[in-house]
Amino acid sequence: MPASPSTARAINDRLALRLLQQEGPLTAGQLKQLTGLSRPTVADLVDRLTASGLITVVGESGAQRRGPNARLYGIVADRAHLAALDVRTEGVLVLVSDLVGRVLAEASVPIGADAGTGPAVEQAVAAVESAAKEAGADRLHTVGIGAPGLIDPATGDLRDSAGLPAWHRSLAATLQDRLPGARITVENETNLAALAEQREGAARDRDTFVLLWLGHGVGAAVVLDGTLRRGASGGTGEIGFLPVPGTDTLPSATDCAGGFHSLTGASAVAALAAECGLPAPAAPDGPGAAEAVRGAVAEVERAGAETPARSAVPVPVSVPVALPGDLPATRFLRVLADRIAVGAASVVAVLDPGCVVLGGEVGQAGGAVLAGLVEERLRRMSPLVTEVRASGLGGTAVLRGALLTARERAQDELFAPPERPGG
Repeated sequence: MPASPSTARAINDRLALRLLQQEGPLTAGQLKQLTGLSRPTVADLVDRLTASGLITVVGESGAQRRGPNARLYGIVADRAHLAALDVRTEGVLVLVSDLVGRVLAEASVPIGADAGTGPAVEQAVAAVESAAKEAGADRLHTVGIGAPGLIDPATGDLRDSAGLPAWHRSLAATLQDRLPGARITVENETNLAALAEQREGAARDRDTFVLLWLGHGVGAAVVLDGTLRRGASGGTGEIGFLPVPGTDTLPSATDCAGGFHSLTGASAVAALAAECGLPAPAAPDGPGAAEAVRGAVAEVERAGAETPARSAVPVPVSVPVALPGDLPATRFLRVLADRIAVGAASVVAVLDPGCVVLGGEVGQAGGAVLAGLVEERLRRMSPLVTEVRASGLGGTAVLRGALLTARERAQDELFAPPERPGG
């Protein structure tokens, strides 16, 4: 059955808006060429989208002939303002952008472990309000929040997780009260990092991959055939609970001690550094573990380590990674790579993703050196060829993912112009 005129108009409008989002300002002639629509249809949709306030004339093309055909049309960027939050155990990172994703303001607020739930939430909300004011946003259309922990797929709420501050679970509801009309979405931080790596980072050329998050805790995000998989209860990727060799016990339903977390979580990485004779990090948390890894990588590089070259689109390691054999940093990185490979091998055996991206603070700090070592171990452990890449976005991945999610939700709503009377 052919689409009704109103449905056809909505489809054409959204197609044109997506092209303007991806390509930037375009003339009516360029829209005609890219969409394949007729000249009268393009003229109609340009008039319709201009009248609705979604697009406007932003300049003229370089054509010598001036006039209607040379007008460049672009999305009205300030039609909506968006916020993205990266909620961490020790604070919140915030950015505010316009509808096309241009960052207008940023804020970072540390929140101490001894802060009560009420004061902590108030600090986080105040940071959002301050960033919105700095960006000149009278109101926020959509807010995307990235947080550690499980997200209930039925309600979208952050579920109670052992070890996470209570204020994490109160933040979304408080933001909803303080930002009337705003659309609030909460997503697991690792899932958001994977979305960002897929769009803008290390997995741009992959529609199937696993992001292994290595930070204060450990987790994984699974993208299969271009789709993020969350699982029946939202728990896909809770790899910290994965039973692995090399631990003293088994994990339980309420405690991941004894699981993969016990080998690769921040406290385990900090303890391993001390065992190998490296300087103890300032704290056994994500930044502290990253400090130890970054220092070890710098030490082996200073000692003249020869590692395989990695291009913008990495290629599989073809020769063993060569590191100086007599350094504490070398032993530390090799043992850490062995530990990471144990968990990664289990994921590879079940999913065969072809690519594993090392994210989080530790993955970012290890860079191509750690990625190369892990890939070498996986080649020995699994018959399934798996490329291991370092995060392309590092510490910005969660915020970028939260912003992309907020922008898509806002555009899905705004890019569907209301039907005209009479259909």
